[in-house]
Amino acid sequence: MPLNQATVDPEEVARFDALGAEWWNEKGKMAPLHAMNPARLTFLRDALVRHFSRDEKALRPLHGLRVLDIGCGGGLLSEPLARMGAQVTGIDPAPGNIDVARAHGRASGLDIEYLPSTAEELAARGSRFNVVVALEVVEHVADVGLFVRTAGQLVEEGGLLILSTLNRTAKSFALAIVGAEYVLRWLPPGTHKWDKFITPDELEATLAAAGYAPTQKAGLAYNPLTRAFKLSPDLDVNYFLVAERI
Repeated sequence: MPLNQATVDPEEVARFDALGAEWWNEKGKMAPLHAMNPARLTFLRDALVRHFSRDEKALRPLHGLRVLDIGCGGGLLSEPLARMGAQVTGIDPAPGNIDVARAHGRASGLDIEYLPSTAEELAARGSRFNVVVALEVVEHVADVGLFVRTAGQLVEEGGLLILSTLNRTAKSFALAIVGAEYVLRWLPPGTHKWDKFITPDELEATLAAAGYAPTQKAGLAYNPLTRAFKLSPDLDVNYFLVAERI
């Protein structure tokens, strides 16, 4: 398989490429990501402010940090990171996603570099970033070990690699697949494959093989009463890992 396709699953790319303008419809197929974004951004901001010794009260606390958003989709994460001052590059192997992200970013007056590219292609060019983020991506790649190693190569010395994904538990099967896809209809059936979920221990071992050690972890839990996601110590379904080079 060509290097630039080594971690790309064509079926997954086609599924997300077909979403088009749905990316920015808060009540559409991407509603779960919109609901998750406040908690995701709180976690990212706090992790970056702490690691890079930034002022958490500043209007643009991430000013000057070069951040790579792998699997950026329509730009749901890239845009708020840019508003916090980061110099953001968003990549996605689905050209349609990049078209949507670029158009929405321009309409929002944001200077974000969006590329129809893969982590492998950037690594081959020698690109480096202060922070590499891949949220809700690991469970969609063809080779997790290669993906994590490649993402790690893109992090500058002293930087951070931040991943989030789904744990492979009975609870995640019940909530993320049966509940989200078939009961609540938040996502199209088949969006997730339970056997591609990865446990925190497995992901930590994969990170260690890539030369990284986790420094922080947190879960993301859904509250059906408030219909909102919040950070939690419960890693049974969605979880984050922050890692530094060993």
